[in-house]
Amino acid sequence: MPAPKLNQTVTAVRNELRWPSLITTIAICLLYFLLPERLTFGPTWLVPALTLLLLIPTAVAHRIAKHNANFVLGCAMLSLVTAGLCWSLWMLISALLAKALRPDQLLRSAVALWISNILVFASWYWRLDSGGPHRRESSKKHGDSAFLFPQMTLPQGSPLCEPNWKPDFVDYLFLAFNTSTAFSPTDVPVLDRWAKALMMIQSSISLATVAILAARAINIL
Repeated sequence: MPAPKLNQTVTAVRNELRWPSLITTIAICLLYFLLPERLTFGPTWLVPALTLLLLIPTAVAHRIAKHNANFVLGCAMLSLVTAGLCWSLWMLISALLAKALRPDQLLRSAVALWISNILVFASWYWRLDSGGPHRRESSKKHGDSAFLFPQMTLPQGSPLCEPNWKPDFVDYLFLAFNTSTAFSPTDVPVLDRWAKALMMIQSSISLATVAILAARAINIL
């Protein structure tokens, strides 16, 4: 395949890979329905409904190339699901101390919140790093990235990395997964303070949910 056509194909694939962020948001909403109403802010459907209402104009703004509007709406949507996540975690801890949930509800809720934590913060990193996906894609440099991915340290023309490599959503998902499991970014150094702050919040949420699971397991034993 000629080089120009190959570059066009890579660009098209990258553009399509932005859509998993929307799919991730829908997955977060579905996970929210696994929580008992005691753990949700208002009725169980409230946060998912508000999130989907913001998701529609966010997707439209992306489709019509209104990148600034897409960025603002996306951040508003993520702020909503992050607030819902933190609220549910606080209520879960309260329910654990009060023994207000059945064991199956407690374990199901902790697992749902742990998975949601990964998806939410992967979306945050993807949306905020280097000014967002559009600015990141159009930039020719990696200098303003908050995360130093291994591919960024390779010399130009290295066979281990495609030309003009840029991180996609799956790279940030992998970063968020490592942060929630190892409580560290593993192979990706963190450079900016805002990213360090977000990773501390994500690790704290993950640690709290793992502690809940451990507490329940000890109680069972």
